[in-house]
Amino acid sequence: MIFKKHRFSNLLNPISYIIDLAIINLFGSYILTSFQNPLLFHCVISLAWVTISIISKFYTIYRHTRVTYILKLLMTQFSLFFLILFSFVGFFKQFDISRILLLKYFLIVTLIIFCSKFINYALIKKFRQVVKGNLRNVIVIGKNKKTDQLISVFKERTDYGYHFLNQFDVKDPQFDLNKIFEFITYNNVSEIYCSVSELKNQQISSIISFADNNLKLLKFIPDNKNIFSKKLKFEYYDYIPVLSLRDISLHNPFNAALKRAFDIIFSIVVILGILSWLTPIIALVIRLESKGPIFFRQLRNGIDNKEFYCYKFRSMGLDNGGDKFQTVKNDMRVTRVGKFIRRTSMDELPQFYNVFFGNMSVVGPRPHMLKLSLEYDTIVDKYMLRQLVKPGITGLAQVKGCRGEIETDSDIINRVKFDIFYVENWSLILDFKIIVQTVLKAIVGDEKAI
Repeated sequence: MIFKKHRFSNLLNPISYIIDLAIINLFGSYILTSFQNPLLFHCVISLAWVTISIISKFYTIYRHTRVTYILKLLMTQFSLFFLILFSFVGFFKQFDISRILLLKYFLIVTLIIFCSKFINYALIKKFRQVVKGNLRNVIVIGKNKKTDQLISVFKERTDYGYHFLNQFDVKDPQFDLNKIFEFITYNNVSEIYCSVSELKNQQISSIISFADNNLKLLKFIPDNKNIFSKKLKFEYYDYIPVLSLRDISLHNPFNAALKRAFDIIFSIVVILGILSWLTPIIALVIRLESKGPIFFRQLRNGIDNKEFYCYKFRSMGLDNGGDKFQTVKNDMRVTRVGKFIRRTSMDELPQFYNVFFGNMSVVGPRPHMLKLSLEYDTIVDKYMLRQLVKPGITGLAQVKGCRGEIETDSDIINRVKFDIFYVENWSLILDFKIIVQTVLKAIVGDEKAI
């Protein structure tokens, strides 16, 4: 079934935003008709709602979130919304509006969104429980009272949407991490839960390394063992405490929607404002120097290691082995026009079509061709963490000087370190900084561009 195969969770938050904004604006238009400037009211109230929801994390709800937590979110959201709503009248001197009508509007909107929130919450749980949709395969490593309680939660709370597959007893003489890793890969396990009290430090390190390199979500059932110095994310599944090793910002549906909206707007501006007139010029000079297609396409690895065609302006002659060998400095396959467009990064501009269609992002780890991805995965530990987000036209590694030919293992290792830092520390401000630095490098030229 399509529901079992594909996750749609990332669509829920943007849809919820749209529905809630529609509610507060439509009822505002219907009930509050005495505003001198209705457009100002709708703009302020919409901006206020979005800002409050970001601060309060109103739309950050997980499959294991409890009803009491949702009530807390609703109370926080509407308390702040109430203050801003009534402050609007005084701040913008909208004294013609009735306070009774304003209170009526607030109560109606509150009631409708309260109800829609819980109806949506109940329907999603029922969908997982009855239709068995959007399930995540999970395993548990360790056998003790806490792991048994967690497994009971997985089995009994089917509305959480977890499909428990197996439990591995560390004390079992047949216990073998390599066999467990094979089981995880073969059965498409999404999440691994470990009781660290039963595991040796070396085993924990092996599990972490496997999870990072295979894009599996790793979580721990906490005890008094000091396993990591970094900050861990603490959650409750029913009444069972669970620790998450890594919290990826772009896995937050709001952040993902924000980045996607930015990508669409930015790519449209570039496609209409630059590529619309620059493409015919570059096409002409490419064709004058060498026969063949204007664009070059190549299979590369994207988010979740999915393959996609990455587009560039052709910078080499035909039959150049571009799918087999990476470009090196002073590469004889690169044409004279190709050298110029590569030095100024203009050859990458067609990738804005990739961004528009959702294969890539403006900023992210640079995608590698399939052959190199397989090679680097064996060289660089945690290389696959790059695939947790969409690849980018430019990235943190590139603006930090890690671009061009990869001559030694240290070149790709340093590049991946920057990529992982970006994945774990994404922010829209960081994207802006990288874009500005990329534009500056394109203007002055980059010595490492080949």
